[in-house]
This record gives sequence, C-alpha cells and structure tokens, in this order.
Amino acid sequence: MRHDEISPRGARRGNPQHAPILQEQWSNYNNFAVNEPEKMNQQRNPCQIIDINDILKEGLSFHRKGFIARAKSTYEGIIKINPNHANALFLLGVIHAQKNNHQQAVDHISKAIACQPNNAYFHFVLGNSLKELGRFDESISSYDQAIALKPDYAEAYLHRGAALHEVNQFEREIWNYDQAIALNLPNLSDTARRTEAHFKRGSAMKELKRWREALVSYDQAITLNPHHAEALCNRGNILNELKQLEEAVASYNKTIELEPSYAEPYYNRGVALAGLNRMDEAIASYDQAIALKPDYMGAHYNKSLALLVKGELAAGWELYEWRWKNENDGPKQRDFSQPLWLGKEPLQGKTILLHNDQGLGDAIHFCRYTRHVAALGGTVVLEVQQPLTSLLKHLQGVDTVIARGQALPDFDCHCPLLSLPLAFGTTLDNMPNERRYLSSDPEKIRLWDKRLGRKTAKRIGLVWSGNEQHSNDHNRSVTLAQLLPYLPSSFHYVSLQKELRAVDRATLNQQSMVEHYGEELRDFSDTAALCELMDLVVSVDTSVAHLSAALGKPTWILLPFKPDWRWLLDRPESVWYPTARLYRQNKRGEWGNVFESIRDDLLQWHGQTA
Repeated sequence: MRHDEISPRGARRGNPQHAPILQEQWSNYNNFAVNEPEKMNQQRNPCQIIDINDILKEGLSFHRKGFIARAKSTYEGIIKINPNHANALFLLGVIHAQKNNHQQAVDHISKAIACQPNNAYFHFVLGNSLKELGRFDESISSYDQAIALKPDYAEAYLHRGAALHEVNQFEREIWNYDQAIALNLPNLSDTARRTEAHFKRGSAMKELKRWREALVSYDQAITLNPHHAEALCNRGNILNELKQLEEAVASYNKTIELEPSYAEPYYNRGVALAGLNRMDEAIASYDQAIALKPDYMGAHYNKSLALLVKGELAAGWELYEWRWKNENDGPKQRDFSQPLWLGKEPLQGKTILLHNDQGLGDAIHFCRYTRHVAALGGTVVLEVQQPLTSLLKHLQGVDTVIARGQALPDFDCHCPLLSLPLAFGTTLDNMPNERRYLSSDPEKIRLWDKRLGRKTAKRIGLVWSGNEQHSNDHNRSVTLAQLLPYLPSSFHYVSLQKELRAVDRATLNQQSMVEHYGEELRDFSDTAALCELMDLVVSVDTSVAHLSAALGKPTWILLPFKPDWRWLLDRPESVWYPTARLYRQNKRGEWGNVFESIRDDLLQWHGQTA
C-alpha cells in the first residue's frame, strides 16, 4: 500500500567542474620548462634555431588567453614534429576535454602517459575524462595512479571520491573526502573546493542513511559558503529524515531565497509541511513547484494526497492519477489493449476488469465499488493478490475473481481499483460507506470458534505491526512490548497477525495474555473468520484494520500523527467505515496518548458491557 508522499528530492549533485582543473593546470604550467630543450631541424629565419619549448610556451599563452583554436594548432604542430611529445599530447587532450570531446581527450592523454608515466597530473586529468565518459572503474584506477605518485594529492582524493560515488562505494568515497579535507593543500585551500568536499561527504553519508553525520557535513559546507543552495536543500532533506520538520522548512526557505527558480526546494518544503499536517501551506508549496516545472510528477501526486486528506476528494482523485507517472516507485500502469474506463462510457453488456493496483488493504477498501460497477450493467472480473481470492469470491457484484498472475478472461475495458472513486465522482456527500460489505465463510467461522475454545471473556483481536517493506511502516507500526502494558487484564486477547517480527516473537514467548495463531492463518478468509469471533479489533493502520471494518466489526485504529489520506484529519470517526474509531498521535512518533486512550476506553467499554 503506497499512499505516503514521495520523498524529498536531493539537490543537483554534479561532478567537479572543469574550471578549477584548468586553473590548477595553468598554475602547474606557468613556469613550464623542458629539461632537455628540443631543437627543430628547420629555421624561422636563417639565423635562428627554433626551440620546441618556446613553441609550447606560445601555445600555453594562447590557451590561457582563451584562444583555443590557435593553442590547438600549436600543439598539433609540435606533435607533427615529435609524435611522442608528452606535454603537447597532454595539453591537446585538455583542449578536447574542455570541448567535452572526452574520448579524444582520453586518447591523447593516454599517449602522453605512455611517454611520461610518472606524471601524477596526467593520470589525474585522464581520470576526469574517463569519469565524464561513465567509465568509473577506469577513472578510479587513474586516480589511484595519481595518488600513488603523489600521496598528498588532495584534488585527486576529492575526484576519486566522486567516482566512487557513481559505483556506490560510499564508505570508500567518504574516506577519500576525509583525506582531501585533512590534507588541505593549496589546491584545496580555496573555499569552493573545501566546500565541495564537505558537501559531497554529506551526500555519501546520506546514501548510507547516516543522517546525523550527513547533517554535520552539510553544516560545514554551509559554514564555508552560506549561499550554497544545494547544501541547504540537502540539509533540509536530512532534517526531514530526522523528523525535525520545522527546521527542515527553514532550510528550504533559505534555499528558495537563494534560488527562487529552483523547483525542488518548493516541493521538498511541501513534503515537510504535509508532515506537520499544515496541508494548505503544503499545497501552496507544491503549486509553486508545479509553476516552475509543470510536469513535476511528485508535486502533482503529493498535492493529490494533501487534497484528499483535507477531504477535497473531487480535486484529489483527479490529481491522484499522476501516480502512474512515477517510474521509480509506486504502482505500474498495466499495458492493456482494452481501454481504461473512468465512468464515462456505458457498461451495459460489457465485461470490465477491475484490478488492484496497490496493497492488500487497498483491495479490501476499494472492492466496495464492485456492486456499483455491476449496477451499471457490466460483468465484473476482479483481479487481486492470491491471499484475497477466497475472501472476495462471494463479493457482491463480482462474477469472477482472478489471482494476480493467472490468465485473464476476455474483457472489454478495465479500471484500477484506486481509480474507481474518480470514476464514480466520490465526495464526502456520496461516500459508499456501507456498514458491512464483506462476509466470512460460515464453515471457517465454525472451525475457528472450536479452535478458540469456550468463551470466558470479551475477545479483542490485536494487530500491532504491518508489512515491514511498506514505506511508511516506521511511522505506523509498534511493538507488542509497547502495547502490552496498556491492555487491561479483563479481556481475552487474540493476535490477528500472520507474520511476526523477531522482537515480537520473543515478547509473545514471555507472556500469556495474547494468543497467537499466525501459522494457522492460510489466507484472509481465515483472518476474516477469526475477526468475526472478536468483540472488538484493535489495529494499527494495516490490511487487517480494513478487513475488520469491512466486516462491520467494531474496529479501533491507531494512527500516526500524519495519517494516511483516507482517515482525513482530526476526526475520531472514519468516513469510509461506520464501525471504525480512530485514535491519533498528538505528537509525531509518540504513541503514549494513543495507548492511554485505548486503555481508558477499554476499561470504560468493559464497564458498560460487564
């Protein structure tokens, strides 16, 4: 189930620029001299022997002044006289690098190295062109050679770190930046290069999710250059990861002051504001990102979630279709030859395929629309994940249930389940919120009733964690150990979880209050039967919460501070499930108030039903 915002976007992380390289080159060659001056066999005039060194100096002078064509012609002239002139070959390679002709740069500089293999700078510049060509392993080898010849070569450490980033060797990357920073030699003494070292070190730490170390590096980069917009933007992203959202917003604001035409900080600020439940401000920030970048998928999609959680459903459903444009994460659009149905074309006499495009909980939530589709005269084929097929085979309005991956029957059109609210123009005023739209297998209920044994107290089903792979799981799941102290002893508690995490298994083994049947739950039809036998289900926001509520069971749902859009904001009840009660964190990451409310309400409920 993917309904959380798409994460903040990183700043533009480019390779080291050529300008500093060339600046270092001119520094290295300002006092250029050849140990053994070469004499040409021809004369400029009858009285003068021409020194190749003088010609090279002349070419360098043209090069420094920006007369690239004349410098190139001069170097080529030297090479015609001496094809193995290392410095002329090298400088001709530099000109090709300046023109982004990196393969030609590699060819010429490689020849220079063959003539003069112990020149660290040649290896360094070769590494830069190889990196530009995407030949990162070869680039790293060239930097290795440069550093072997010149162990204090700070610039080579810096560039080798950038190449290592491209092959995901982040630990080695960080070590190289540390070396560059520690050496702090003249070629790193300018503020821009030291800033770059700290900035890139922060980006490598970010890749390793070492958030606090990344924050330190970005702060150091910003101290060196308070106007470094990319460092400020990335710093905001790290603060977002650390849940320091107010500080993240401040960092994005500074980025925007520096680069008001840069779409990413507006988008990232929107994510942070949404995390603070400041939805109007988040929408305004997404709108600013979209104004700068009209095809900004993440901004359109995240804006849809902000609209939906505010209850502005009509506008939200329209924008929610942007989910298909996310190439890296989220649902993938099915490549059917049959047309997409979004409520406009008649269905009378047609077969429509409804297919679940997201998680198990989403299928349970939105399968409620099948009877509404069938009422339009269509024959409904429902495709869902295998664990749901037994549960949904008797769903009202469905003619056929197919497990995802099985061969599909013929159909005339299709619609993803999460596009059905758009197709039916769902608003808060026409919400299809039946008290109960799923049913359980009576035989399974009988078998589970026998398995549970004689009822001696009110039964409460418990679900405290969801799928660990869910992108928002760290916000929605708790451990059994956290929940147990708040459970009054006067009830019979039954775990409705199929999967257990190691930490929860250890807790279960050390207590006798909660019974667990996970290994016996073959699919959702078993879980549904077990839910039917509960007097109440208490669950975090996961598929079993949807299942219990769709069965019409009293269901108490524990929600994080920033809820999934379907639960809206601030309400104690669900607009989708009449039997659900919502318990919300009053502070991000803190479940204390939720657990206390659950405990108090359980005690009150026990008193009322005793």
